[in-house]
Amino acid sequence: MTSCAATAIVLNYDGRGFVEEAVASLLDQSLEGLDVLVVDNGSRDGSDGEIERRFGERVRVLRMGRNLGFGAGNNAGIRESRGRHVILLNADAVAAQGFAVEMVAAADRDPRVGMVAAKVLDYARRDVIDTAGHLLYPDGLNRGRGRLEPDRGQYDGQSEALFPSGAAALYRRAMLEEIGLFDESFFLYGEDADLGLRGRLAGWECAFAPRAVAHHHYSRSAGAYSSLKAFHVERNRVLVLLKHFPWPLVVLSPGWTALRLALQAWGALTGRGAAGRLAQERSFAHLVVVVLRAYASAAARAPSALRERRRACGLRRLSHTAFLRLLREHRLSAREAALKD
Repeated sequence: MTSCAATAIVLNYDGRGFVEEAVASLLDQSLEGLDVLVVDNGSRDGSDGEIERRFGERVRVLRMGRNLGFGAGNNAGIRESRGRHVILLNADAVAAQGFAVEMVAAADRDPRVGMVAAKVLDYARRDVIDTAGHLLYPDGLNRGRGRLEPDRGQYDGQSEALFPSGAAALYRRAMLEEIGLFDESFFLYGEDADLGLRGRLAGWECAFAPRAVAHHHYSRSAGAYSSLKAFHVERNRVLVLLKHFPWPLVVLSPGWTALRLALQAWGALTGRGAAGRLAQERSFAHLVVVVLRAYASAAARAPSALRERRRACGLRRLSHTAFLRLLREHRLSAREAALKD
């Protein structure tokens, strides 16, 4: 039973020095009755105890005992939430004043809105965009709209996003009750794309709230150019493709992937983009091995993804034509996918 407008969930794993600021920013929000819940994924740095000592009864702490990943940890928090909306804020993000009010207001303007995307700016460079909603490449890869662009208000006139970044998002409880929660098998990266597309295919809309601002330490947990991130991003985009894309796009996707990988290989050899940074830190051969491992893991998980696709068929309200229109409107180019950090 819901008892407030929203529950804000912060998923913490060894976030000492960061998570305290995230929680404090939520407690400083002006949304009446905002319920703040910290889900601790088995932290070893004492950050869970520090949260209790610093904030006391103003915050609930749910201890999971071990690192369950992004999806399972947030799902545990969602099940314990009390609000008609659920707000997610990364432990390495800070909500600006008015964040929660703006997120809830954007959702409450239209009952068809199941998700709200915030404007997420870089923590260190407050005038640089991290994400203003997400874009989607035709092989299932996604990244933030406007990433690394100076924020000149160029997206402030937009009222819609494809889906929100899990770093700072609102989800309507009614939508989650209909379509389900995060796919826990993803563990890290891509869960927000999977849930967002599941919601869009079920007919829910995603609003963009440009005045709901959060500041984010980009990829603090896994590292912006880590092998761990590269593996999960590449594997999970295949699972997103198999679960949600129309079959004609699935069949054509290897061509789009080949184009992207060719550009990423060029970036790795010339030091451009995330692939270039990772290749510099490790090696080009290491990057190739990571990608091959990701595809092997995706192949092993493909039967489960296809079963999920069949189960979700009964919820689909969006036609293939409407999906293609969304993809065109929120299209991620190969060059941006491959060569931007």
